Amino acid sequence: MFSLGSWLPALPGLAWGWALLDALLQGLVGACAVSVLCSLLKVYLYIQCVNKPERQAEKEAIVAQRPLLEPLHVLVLTGVLALVGSRVAALVVLEFSLRAVSTVLSLGKGAHSSQLYLLCQYSLGCGVSCSLSFLLEGAPHRSWNLVLAAGLAGLLALHARRLARHVCALYELHSRARYCGICILLLAAGHGIPRLLRNALALTFAVADLAAVELINRDFLSTGEAVRFWTPLTICYTLLVVYMQEESRQSTGKWLVFRTVLVRIGGLFILLLTVGRWTDILHVFVSLLGELWCLLRSGVLLESCWRQ
Repeated sequence: MFSLGSWLPALPGLAWGWALLDALLQGLVGACAVSVLCSLLKVYLYIQCVNKPERQAEKEAIVAQRPLLEPLHVLVLTGVLALVGSRVAALVVLEFSLRAVSTVLSLGKGAHSSQLYLLCQYSLGCGVSCSLSFLLEGAPHRSWNLVLAAGLAGLLALHARRLARHVCALYELHSRARYCGICILLLAAGHGIPRLLRNALALTFAVADLAAVELINRDFLSTGEAVRFWTPLTICYTLLVVYMQEESRQSTGKWLVFRTVLVRIGGLFILLLTVGRWTDILHVFVSLLGELWCLLRSGVLLESCWRQ
């Protein structure tokens, strides 16, 4: 009575199959969370470009994004998040949390916030997946809970995507004519979207950080093993944050983001070569693909953030 698989007879490989299903459902919830984030940022950036002649090229680029690619993006990201193990996903979440705190303290809020939201896409997916894995561990009817969570996340992502399409097609007309309640609301309160996202992401990553620490610590049998893992991890992440802050001050642009991803994943790869397992190494390469996929998909939005 604890999961979908418990109602079926015990067969070889059946437990592995249900574990794979749970991983796919967790990945789907994380991918839907990323989709909602991108849709809301698309709405915000489009509204910022309206009625500004110098930003018409950005507005046209945002509108020109192909909506049919969004389901493919969610599908690929679901597979990536399902393949990444909880250990590496937890490390990705902790690394981004440290980087986000450092960025907010050093650069403050404003135009940098929108770019930081786009850079957290893959980390957000990992954070949601880690949180679900931790919160539902040992829960009755775990698989049914994940099915419900995936359904609700899918509906939320679908409505956010429809909102983005509506705004890109009709916002200018409706906001001038005061015709559509949604567009009038966005005209009055659209500037508050970053604050809404900031609060939601802060809560999500607070839960994800707690889950990540617990998921990592459960693999250690003694305090000595935990200290041997956390000490080099802390040093590595601190050096990475310092290096990336210096890089961001000296140069900007699209390639800086991709170079930063390579440096971060490379540092994590070297760290896990010394204190990790061979499966962790494989999951690091999967994480690299996930990071690059998210950045390539949101290239137009990143360009708009840099030009603000």
